[in-house]
Amino acid sequence: MGCTAEQVTRAVIEAAGVVAEHRSELIELDRAIGDADHGENLNRGFVAIVEALAQASPQTPGAVLKIAATTLISKVGGAAGPLYGTAFLRAATKLGDRSEVDVEALVEVLRAALEGVQARGKAVEGDATMVDALLPAVAAAEVAAKGGADVAGVLAAAAEAADKGAESTVDLVARKGRASYLGERAIGHLDPGARSTALLLHAFAEAAQ
Repeated sequence: MGCTAEQVTRAVIEAAGVVAEHRSELIELDRAIGDADHGENLNRGFVAIVEALAQASPQTPGAVLKIAATTLISKVGGAAGPLYGTAFLRAATKLGDRSEVDVEALVEVLRAALEGVQARGKAVEGDATMVDALLPAVAAAEVAAKGGADVAGVLAAAAEAADKGAESTVDLVARKGRASYLGERAIGHLDPGARSTALLLHAFAEAAQ
């Protein structure tokens, strides 16, 4: 059983609610090592996505993700817009005109999103960025899929791995973004992009239940 455009739309709307709920937390995480704008930027972007989806009524999962992508890229500044926008755009491109997202497609979508983020931000594992949450999430999704998990199970495994990956950034020296200017002073701080990545995956997993 795959996820239709309507279900993917609901998942994105649920993610918008989670971003709004954690807006202040993300702002404070970013205040410690960056511009304090991650939570505000991401929240503004997802509010705009919800509005765009309501106006467009997309008919395929890929169309839903493309609207999310173009909205983030056009409406959100800082790193969040280009990185998440690219992630959603790569995912939308991978889906094409498929009518549903099944387990196989989901794994491909997550992998495409990761590759998009890495291509855009040039970050690798250990740089203390959202890649440190997304990379283990994709790996966990692949393992879960091979083990016979359904879409909800694959997303739950990805979210749990993203949590652990995000937590790992606390002990890392940031090598990308504004946090990299702090050098070893960034140690002890959770990367806001890694945290928001985990939050989004948890929202998608909850929506898929």
